[in-house]
Amino acid sequence: MRELIMAYQGEMALKGLNRVTFENTLVKNLRFRLKSAGDFKIYKAQSTLYIEPENEYADMQAAYERTAKTFGLAALSRAAVCEKTLESICETAVAYLEEQLREAATFKVVCRRADKSFPLTSMELAREVGAAVLSHFHHLKVDVHHPALTVFCEVRDFAAYVHADKTPGAGGLPVSTSGKAALMLSGGIDSPVAAYMMAKRGLNLMAVHFASPPYTSPRAQMKVEELAQQLAVYTGGMALLAVPFTKTQEAIRDNAPPPLFTVLMRRSMMRITSTLGQKYGCEGIITGESLAQVASQTLRAIACTDAAQELPVLRPLIGMDKTEIVDIARRIGTFETSIEPYEDCCTIFTPPHPKTKPSLQEIEKAEAGMDLALLEAEAAENAQRIMINL
Repeated sequence: MRELIMAYQGEMALKGLNRVTFENTLVKNLRFRLKSAGDFKIYKAQSTLYIEPENEYADMQAAYERTAKTFGLAALSRAAVCEKTLESICETAVAYLEEQLREAATFKVVCRRADKSFPLTSMELAREVGAAVLSHFHHLKVDVHHPALTVFCEVRDFAAYVHADKTPGAGGLPVSTSGKAALMLSGGIDSPVAAYMMAKRGLNLMAVHFASPPYTSPRAQMKVEELAQQLAVYTGGMALLAVPFTKTQEAIRDNAPPPLFTVLMRRSMMRITSTLGQKYGCEGIITGESLAQVASQTLRAIACTDAAQELPVLRPLIGMDKTEIVDIARRIGTFETSIEPYEDCCTIFTPPHPKTKPSLQEIEKAEAGMDLALLEAEAAENAQRIMINL
């Protein structure tokens, strides 16, 4: 029996004259993600992508799982393809969904007739398919309101398709349709969630991680690489830049008032991230900050941090509480890695009483007494570029 994946567009369908660009990017992303799962033909019609294996060696389950995590799709289903005749549709529904129909107690049939040349209306087709199912599975009862299983039959231009309930897709927009941004990726819970949320809005990501050996261990960087690998399932891969930050941090620790240390460190990170981002074509910076979660994330502190450089800073978690962030981290599979006990550089040298309402004047005055520009340029120059693939 011929089988394929039907993937349904979400908000892309509303993009008007730009829709073709979004669709082409989505197809390109899918081809890249499915490459290691085998040979698949991808074509589109009526706001639906058809992902069809070209030989018996193609891994349909792997392809289905990767398609479900590709941004730009609202829903998807595995479907059987058959001829556009009543007999073929009824036979396919009974055979293709046999296992699910045997396990269900109730069902209903939903038919859609995009090809208006088909001789039966959608209601008439649903009635005939329902009768065929009941004649083979006598334990079933029809429940049009709360069925255990819905049998879908779609009569379209190319063929007829039979499938069960759709699986929700990842939603959002295809990665790369909204530009490229530099993600400040720590080893914590928040920044991977921020990455997921901005990739969902179509951003192509480049991750920047700050390491401060010997204060941070090699295992801390390995943890971040693992997080980047987990994010690649959604982003389609990314570059990770590991920045040596020890000298810069020590200079701030030794020359600045301790209460200002955290904000001064964040400003330095912002400048380095901006330098690297512009070098690699990024148009913005993404952070995992949430308003008032810690001392460096008060409104005054954020204003001082943003003033350090000119790229727009995107903070998708800014209005979320920790419970909401943790829920998303668990759902996307990064939470368990994030809570591994390996410190990142943001937690070292943290003063016992950081200033929560710094002024830009006092911050700039503190920076004037340090020669950070050379240290930051050296850190950016020595960043290690690591490619994270699917």
